[in-house]
Amino acid sequence: MPSTGPRGPAGGPALSAAPVRCSGAALERGDDPAGSAPHLAAFLLVEHHGPWGQSVLRDSRLPEDVRRHLGGHQHLKVLLARRHHRAHRGSSYAVMACFPGRRQLLVRTVEDHRELLDVDVAAIARGEAPEGWDPAPGPVYAVCTHGRHDACCAERGRPVVAALTGVRPEQTWEVSHVGGDRFAANVLVLPEGLYYGQVTPEGVTGLAHHHEAGRLDLDHLRGRSSRPMSVQHAEVALRRHLDDDRLTSVRLVALDAERAVFAHESGRWEVRVERRTGEPARLTCGAAGLSRVPTFAVTSLVRLDPDTSEAGGA
Repeated sequence: MPSTGPRGPAGGPALSAAPVRCSGAALERGDDPAGSAPHLAAFLLVEHHGPWGQSVLRDSRLPEDVRRHLGGHQHLKVLLARRHHRAHRGSSYAVMACFPGRRQLLVRTVEDHRELLDVDVAAIARGEAPEGWDPAPGPVYAVCTHGRHDACCAERGRPVVAALTGVRPEQTWEVSHVGGDRFAANVLVLPEGLYYGQVTPEGVTGLAHHHEAGRLDLDHLRGRSSRPMSVQHAEVALRRHLDDDRLTSVRLVALDAERAVFAHESGRWEVRVERRTGEPARLTCGAAGLSRVPTFAVTSLVRLDPDTSEAGGA
């Protein structure tokens, strides 16, 4: 019986198969990005134009004492940032602190990265704004291009950051690993802390226009990093149900272990979400083995009567 496997030149057997990338596999599976953004209190972006290595707080060329000082803080994402295809000129570096829960973005400049040793990083991780930093204009678009961490981030992220730099050069940065490699290209929008996944070079300019018009791209929205993943998924599900992409039209008003309640001009809505796992898959290109694909499913989405009790805190 003739072979039906892949064929190489002149009909011979293929020498090697193309690598299966985690982002391509996620697209084929139809993985929904909603509810996949890391839950964080703050971001700290540090301009750094040298090699980042696989892990920026272990392998980058930041001074070792600075890397130790920046690391080990829960609820804080430290990102190294650089301009796309632009050599660093001058003697200073931008440092930005972002608190997505209150949509606050602050900036300062340093002449030497060792000046970061004077920054109370633990306080930033607790959501406390550093004193003496200046308000920064937004939005800032941070595109993950961290190829040493995952090949998809480079292969899909670099065309996206190039396209966005062409229309938003002062607002666009390429950054280190933001999380969620299988959803590359990933775009983080600050100060709101909005994660977008599976963004394309053809679509990223429209995403920026949409955001600046006060709207969300619900097809690519992974979630708001200031909220737990289940709440991120609940909000996207409700917005899809209401067909409402306005940035501030849905407000979280109550939350407990089982449900989230949102306020909208149409009333108050209760959304219950259940965490599930899908089939085993390689969730990053560098994964040593297979893991269950994490998913969420809405088990209940109802509009509440005006007198319905809403126990729980926002």
